[in-house]
Amino acid sequence: MPGVEAASLRRGHIVKIDGKYYMVIDNQHIKLGRGGANSRLKVKSLETGNVIEKTFNSDAVIEKVEAEIKSMNVIYIDESNVGIMDNETYEQYEIPKDLLGDNLLYMKEGVSVMAYIHDGRIITILPPDFVELKVVDTDPGLRGDTVSGGSKPAKLETGLVVQVPLFVQIGDVIKVDTRENRYVERVK
Repeated sequence: MPGVEAASLRRGHIVKIDGKYYMVIDNQHIKLGRGGANSRLKVKSLETGNVIEKTFNSDAVIEKVEAEIKSMNVIYIDESNVGIMDNETYEQYEIPKDLLGDNLLYMKEGVSVMAYIHDGRIITILPPDFVELKVVDTDPGLRGDTVSGGSKPAKLETGLVVQVPLFVQIGDVIKVDTRENRYVERVK
């Protein structure tokens, strides 16, 4: 596997650090006074879903994993696995739920996902940047609630909880940004 300088890593790159696979979420280049520059990587574990920060010298060499990225569709979700199907070959795969971490909260049947394949096996699947999910539980809004008002928590059909404007009601379908876990808009 090729090594690359920490400063050249970008969002979406897969790296192997201390024998574990991570996806780069953010890379901040930090210039210190007279000293050298550092790269502060925010990475997400592909095994646990935990997000951590690691700091490296900008010229430190990190193992970058070349992964094939394929578009696939979620065809089912059961107690322990997520079934996905390759959109080109119609081949089906089962991914253990524990491999997906928090990404599972953005998935439902029919959602298109990106599968990352390395050495012939799927190492993770990622949801699209935006998903539309139905609100299944939230406090009732009050008369006169406006778009510019406050916010309240809403539980969505996958179990995900996001802050939504006060006018959002149970049964509404909302668009959620999966990168920032944030409400975007109510879908008409």
